[in-house]
Amino acid sequence: MSFASPLFLWYFVPAVLVAVLVCPRSWRNAIITAGSLIFYAAGAGSTTLLLLFALVVNYLIGPLLEPDRWDSNPARRRWLLVGVLTFNVAILVIWKYAGFATETLAGFARLFGADFPVLHIALPIAISFYTFHHISYAVDVYRGERRAARNLITFATYITMFPQLIAGPIVRYREIADQLPQQRQHRLDDIAAGFPRFALGLCKKVIVADSLAPVADAAFATPGDEMTFALAWVGALAYTLQLYFDFSGYSDMAIGLGRMFGFRLPENFARPYSSVTVTEFWRRWHMSLSRWFRDYVYIPLGGNRSGAVRTYRNLWIVFILTGLWHGAGWTFVVWGAYHGALLIAERRLGRDTTPAGAGARAARRALTMVLVIVGWVFFRAEDLSTALVMLGHMLTPDLAGLNEAVDTALTNQRLVILLAAAMTMVLPGQPVTGPLIEASRSRHAAVLRTSVMTVGLGYAAVLIAAGTFTPFLYYQF
Repeated sequence: MSFASPLFLWYFVPAVLVAVLVCPRSWRNAIITAGSLIFYAAGAGSTTLLLLFALVVNYLIGPLLEPDRWDSNPARRRWLLVGVLTFNVAILVIWKYAGFATETLAGFARLFGADFPVLHIALPIAISFYTFHHISYAVDVYRGERRAARNLITFATYITMFPQLIAGPIVRYREIADQLPQQRQHRLDDIAAGFPRFALGLCKKVIVADSLAPVADAAFATPGDEMTFALAWVGALAYTLQLYFDFSGYSDMAIGLGRMFGFRLPENFARPYSSVTVTEFWRRWHMSLSRWFRDYVYIPLGGNRSGAVRTYRNLWIVFILTGLWHGAGWTFVVWGAYHGALLIAERRLGRDTTPAGAGARAARRALTMVLVIVGWVFFRAEDLSTALVMLGHMLTPDLAGLNEAVDTALTNQRLVILLAAAMTMVLPGQPVTGPLIEASRSRHAAVLRTSVMTVGLGYAAVLIAAGTFTPFLYYQF
């Protein structure tokens, strides 16, 4: 059930919202949990049992991880943490990476004329997200940052809450633990604040991202012998913008829905394409994932406290894991290693800070954008050979290709206007539109809210009714 589907928009959300409003306030978490499981099961089918199994195991072990539980035997508590982390990671590894691992081993075996069996396991929806939520819960309770959940429905609300279940934001347990037991009267001002944010995300997804999708898909599906310089760059740029508007649109919808039900979910984007360095880009892109890896992987590995060599090692480990988290394939491994290498290079050369001059900032912003676009080619391509062919054409300009691009622009002005409008996201000094539309009382925010709630939402509704929406890109992760 997609956020952009008529079933979700016109039936599911209104039904759950009305139930929360009219039922006793102590029922809020139970209603949200029940609705979330129905929402998940509609797409996940029988793999919903895996989610429920992991949820119950983590719930039962949670209280045993609290610091005051084993005062006389702290080693036992550490082993319990290791056990539950191993359990959660094993679920992710088996269901997401077993096929990739056996395919890789089979490839090596064929080099020596041998056979190796390949496992084909259906990937459960959102397994990467709910596994990270379980790990966050276990570690935060172990560290004493929050008490373990004593109520199964309360814990299930955190894990299964449908606004963030499928594609985030990744909500660390300590960020929401204090909100979960609150049974306050549901306030209409939460709906008034959350709905414009939800509408903004819907417009980003349906109007912008889905319009760019055919351009990116056509370019990446073009055979290597038909690829041109112009087509490669148009496809890479279209996908760069499509991914941002698709994923940030989903995040806006999730944050808006969460607010409508009384929860404050963390921000996930802060205009990443206006970044001056790749280091800054990762402070602005998928921020909830970056914070998760910082708190639960990078800092436990030692962070930047043990000298340059170990810092570089830790960065590379984190970004290779980031690539693998996104997908079980060598393209994602290369994408993660590529970004890890860029961050190491910036840190090593002292280029991880914003330069003083306006001209230097503009040049660095342009360079960062190009480096990010190159990385997205690996992220989107079906395999490494496709990515390398496309990058080869992007690095070899030809005049005929440029003329072809001009001809295409003259005959497809809507695409050019859309790309130009979308590219405003790289300009400096612009407000973060999500928080602005949700909370600000400025005239700028009022105009944005009015535009989104009238023209934008109406046009998006027409497109959805016509059946032109596509699944969110991050649903596959």
